[in-house]
Amino acid sequence: MVGSSGGHLAQLLALRPWYERWRRCWVTFDTPEAVSLLAGEEVVPAHHPTTRNVPNLLRNAVLAWRVLRARRVAAVVTTGAGVAVPFVVLARLRRIPTVYIEVYDRIDTPTLTARLCRPFLSAMLVQWEEQRRQYPEATVVGTLL
Repeated sequence: MVGSSGGHLAQLLALRPWYERWRRCWVTFDTPEAVSLLAGEEVVPAHHPTTRNVPNLLRNAVLAWRVLRARRVAAVVTTGAGVAVPFVVLARLRRIPTVYIEVYDRIDTPTLTARLCRPFLSAMLVQWEEQRRQYPEATVVGTLL
């Protein structure tokens, strides 16, 4: 489970009924909120900020390589943002299924992270039918929050 802290993490946490029966590892930022919300979970801290920050993109690419190599990963599930890109790309190169869930508050335009990840996705999920205008291949799962 890969996601930036804040709303991205909140949307991943809303999937609890789906993921609670599976062993999982979280990759997110080391913020007080994330530490509190993920208490008792396995968490790998990602480097931030990620927005237009090439050094942290490279650091997170190395982190993704280490995480994906060291664990038996069944799938990478993410809501973005920037931290997701290296994990999705490297997972796909390792033939690990990748699932991107577009955030609920971007209805009319795709997020930059979704555009970057899209060629490497096994599945694209959206929360609103209107989002399918940007992602015709997507499956509508409904709102997570």
